[in-house]
Amino acid sequence: MRKIISEETVLFIGVVKWIILATVIGIIVGTATAFFLNLLRYSILHCREYSYYFLLLPFAMLFTTVLTKYIVPEAAGHGTEKVIEAIHKNSGRIKFIVVPVKAVTTIVTIALGGSAGKEGPCAQIGGGLASTFADIFRFSDIDRKKIVICGISAGFASVFGTPIAGAIFGVEVLFVGSILYEVLLPSIVAGIVSFYTSMFFGIPYFYYYIKDVTVLSEAFLFKIALAGLFFGLCSVFLIVILKSSEFIYNKIRLGKLLKSFIGGAIIVVLALIFSTRYLGLGIEGIDSTLRNGVSYWYDSILKTVFTSITLTFGGSGGIITPIFFIGATSGAFFAKIFSLDVMTFSAIGMVSLLAGSANTPIAASIFAIELFGPHIAPYAALSCIISFLITGHRSVYHSQVLALKKSALLRIETGNRIDSIILQISILFLKFGRKSIKLFMSFLARIKKQH
Repeated sequence: MRKIISEETVLFIGVVKWIILATVIGIIVGTATAFFLNLLRYSILHCREYSYYFLLLPFAMLFTTVLTKYIVPEAAGHGTEKVIEAIHKNSGRIKFIVVPVKAVTTIVTIALGGSAGKEGPCAQIGGGLASTFADIFRFSDIDRKKIVICGISAGFASVFGTPIAGAIFGVEVLFVGSILYEVLLPSIVAGIVSFYTSMFFGIPYFYYYIKDVTVLSEAFLFKIALAGLFFGLCSVFLIVILKSSEFIYNKIRLGKLLKSFIGGAIIVVLALIFSTRYLGLGIEGIDSTLRNGVSYWYDSILKTVFTSITLTFGGSGGIITPIFFIGATSGAFFAKIFSLDVMTFSAIGMVSLLAGSANTPIAASIFAIELFGPHIAPYAALSCIISFLITGHRSVYHSQVLALKKSALLRIETGNRIDSIILQISILFLKFGRKSIKLFMSFLARIKKQH
């Protein structure tokens, strides 16, 4: 009896402790996120008052590169990547200086036309503030890690207005095929509190509830499965373009500052040639696609190119908002080919591309429910899972740790980072190729002997 009471008491104290801590983190991160999002919104509106505001983008990317190179290297890139790395390598230790620098560089990049998102910086801001909180109260490394994950979840929940999906995403994105259940309660509490805190400070959220979905049938399920395959391939394309952009960047024998200026200049030229539709967050493009079906077949390709150049050549910002744009326009393209409902498949495309490129099928499925309503849930979940599997062992987040093999036929060691897994797969295919060639040559030799 004593043992049972003792266990219950310990669990009760643990639950109360983490609810309190998560609530505090949610309030802190929700407040900081609201301040950042309001500042970003006002900056974008101010810059849009000028027709050719994006001509300053080369100088903006030069500015962000100077800040990240000489002050805080951890603030470079799309935010979430660095937070995942801090969780796995440094028990969640993130310098406080990352928070203001990441906020400033992201606002400058996006407001002046850089193609990036707002969620990665919010996750890094949330993680940085949570890490500082843990420093002040001298938490252990284990508790610090949990608190920082709560900060990440709170940042994701408040930026999109999806408290549950954002919280789950913050936990699921750390590993491929695994969720840290011990952080589930505080992450969800932090996500909910952060969401309502941001709402209190006037952050607007946009939802697209889909009421009419095609009646369940075998033919429609087949189309959903086919869409999942298509979105998985789109995820692979996005990841390959990002990797190719990094490869090209590393091959250019110039200084970082000059390369960032050149990258900004390339985006300016592309915007003048094609359209300003692919600059900034791209919220207008997502909205027009979901509400009115206004999109072009090349939208997803151009947005991928704009985003990869921005993030590779020194711009600061997240990757998920561009993923939503690419997913929505890819879904619209798929729907138009097969004469399907554009809004439905644009919505499914948004979450499916997130599931594939970020390896987060559970969070992506919940995103579908919170953003588009429950009617689309079963179809979105099916597409998300297929996209997740088709993408393979790739990710837009190289610091993710593989906890699951997506196929038993692949000889891959779990517990390694995604970037090293890609190397292992390449080596495996190389060895397989060599063996195949040897077997084929020996087969030809036997045939010659027989003749």
